[in-house]
Amino acid sequence: MALSDLEPAERHRRIAATFTDRVRDAKAWDAPSPVPGWTARDVVGHLVEWFPPFLAAGAGVELPSGPSVHDDPVAAWQAHCDGVQALLDDPDTALRMLTNRHLGEVPLDQAIDRFYTSDVFMHTWDLARATGQDDQLDTDFCAVLLAGMEPIEDVIRSSGQYGLGVPTPDDADAQTRLIGFIGRDPLWTPA
Repeated sequence: MALSDLEPAERHRRIAATFTDRVRDAKAWDAPSPVPGWTARDVVGHLVEWFPPFLAAGAGVELPSGPSVHDDPVAAWQAHCDGVQALLDDPDTALRMLTNRHLGEVPLDQAIDRFYTSDVFMHTWDLARATGQDDQLDTDFCAVLLAGMEPIEDVIRSSGQYGLGVPTPDDADAQTRLIGFIGRDPLWTPA
């Protein structure tokens, strides 16, 4: 079944599994990443650090904490990932709401799916590139994300969460176009 056809819990399980594989196989945590100023460790740190306050402020949810990304990026990611998956696997999560001044009120499982799971998906490319691993993302899901983001490009850019788009050829595949859209150079390699 295509990633875009899955329910939030299963989509997270699959996307997080791929990211987890990249985390476990990373060897050089201080290697530069395609995100300017970030290392491979910072990619993991970003996901582990931004999402818990987002959940706490919007839904009163406290994720279990693990070790710091600085001390043990693999264990920090695993504790975080397991906490998010447990939240999504809880049937009551779909009945809860997340409230955010920018988003209004959104069902919690949908908010996790749209804002967090999609972020994990896109940052998989960053971590893979930084650590010299397989950087291929699900092409269909790249196309779905890009189609959802392009109409709201002004909102996305004004959020400060995305850099300027990097031009890509008109005939580029969906992954290349998505990576360029979110402000990464699809040809980036570690120096």
